[in-house]
Amino acid sequence: MDSGQTKTITVLATSDLHGHLHPTDYRSQGECDLGFGKLAALIREERRHSPELLLLDNGDLIQGSPLSSFAIKNKTGVHPAIAALNELGYDAAVPGNHEFNYGFGMLRNVMRDSAFPWLSAGITAQRSGEPAFGRPYLIKMIDGVKVAVLGLTTHYIPNWENPAHIQGLQFHDALETAKAWVPRIRKEEAPDVLVVSYHGGFEADLQTGAPSEKPTGENQAYAMCTEVAGIDVLVTGHQHRLLAGEVHGVTVVQSGCNGQTMGKISIDLVLEQGRWVIRGKRAELLKPDRHVKPDAAVLGLSQELEERTQAWLDEPIGHSEAGMTLASPLACRIEEHPFIEFTNRVQMESAAVSVSCTALLSEASKGFGETITRRDVLTNFMYPNTLTVLRLTGRDIRAALEQTACYFVMDAYGNPAVNPAYLEPKAQHYNYDMWEGIEYTLNIARPPGSRVTRLMYDGVELSDETELDVVMNSYRAGGGGDYAMFWGKPIIREILRDTAELVEEYITERGKIPAECNQNWIVVAEP
Repeated sequence: MDSGQTKTITVLATSDLHGHLHPTDYRSQGECDLGFGKLAALIREERRHSPELLLLDNGDLIQGSPLSSFAIKNKTGVHPAIAALNELGYDAAVPGNHEFNYGFGMLRNVMRDSAFPWLSAGITAQRSGEPAFGRPYLIKMIDGVKVAVLGLTTHYIPNWENPAHIQGLQFHDALETAKAWVPRIRKEEAPDVLVVSYHGGFEADLQTGAPSEKPTGENQAYAMCTEVAGIDVLVTGHQHRLLAGEVHGVTVVQSGCNGQTMGKISIDLVLEQGRWVIRGKRAELLKPDRHVKPDAAVLGLSQELEERTQAWLDEPIGHSEAGMTLASPLACRIEEHPFIEFTNRVQMESAAVSVSCTALLSEASKGFGETITRRDVLTNFMYPNTLTVLRLTGRDIRAALEQTACYFVMDAYGNPAVNPAYLEPKAQHYNYDMWEGIEYTLNIARPPGSRVTRLMYDGVELSDETELDVVMNSYRAGGGGDYAMFWGKPIIREILRDTAELVEEYITERGKIPAECNQNWIVVAEP
């Protein structure tokens, strides 16, 4: 090889597909500019220009769409998302936190059916201490260039996941794992390019480095860019952000969710004394639009299953009275709405307790119309959360309400508005809880930490020492959303069924849902 020779190699990365293969958001049957089918068409086009490119998936692949739910519930064989990635010839995937939602046994089956390795250096088997999925990193030659890919997964998973789903696994700090493995790979493999594929996001502003969230360790991408020497490219995810750029010389990308975009990194190299040396890197997001036709071969793999899913979604399961539709997400967080009370009542009945807290999970939630279908249920309850009953003191409940009240700020006109911290770097509306079984008032005109002005149970003031059993989703019970007051609290009961299943069963048994609301809480803004 002659020194001075140049070439450009390509890395393509998808992330947080959440089982969205077809160009639909499942709220309707109209076509949307998203989904892996459209990304597959872009991948094939890129391959026409660069046949030896590197193709990665960065996690949260198998959970999140009705198609995925239907496939798993009905045990339809190879997961449709895995079949799609196999068709495109993926080089590797990294497990995301949602890969564990259906248990380690299901994940093992998914990995067995994959024609590519799953990489995650920081998840090890407790007994052996070895990487749980066999391979922490991958080496691939791309047109004569040696590329290493290290897989990492956010170690925060035990804070959310059902312990039974991750039994026998140990989750090591992702940043510390990167610090251990990157120099090791550099020394032992001497790659020309080192890519880290990390199912986690950025904890700081990309330009200034200012913290953008509390330092929980859930997201550590900025620290990886600034504290770990030797990373050339960092593929990120988990936060569902759209990012393409550079942080401290590391080229970074994050491609949103549900097949909105795909990350592309172009790496320019020159041959110097027999070694390929990086001379330039560029990151961009490839976004499918209405002119991109979904790849027929990919969609064909799951077309019959998709049709069965659509028919299943549109089956009526019950009815509701007028008043169960949601016109304004903000309004239902200021004053109790019948749909929120309904959700809490489902949780209380399922757990056999008298106190519950829940959140409106999506700004796209519309509540229920007169006829309720499975599509309506899954649109409103899209996460496979299970329920947990914690034994809490009045002090814990007051602290949780103060945390919830941080969702609000007062705007320039003295009206309630959403705290920017719940909007950037990603929307976190689902971290605002609404309670049933207690009575309370939040005065958001008061300083944070002093906004709970009324807190009662069974008609009397709730004392700090009074203990109550409270049902909530498993994410919140693990302290997710900065609810640290729930950490380590006694677990009284776990209901190991998806909330969507419980809601569907509740509606089916009753036939018609009343639009009831006891107005047990309210948000005010009184100086």
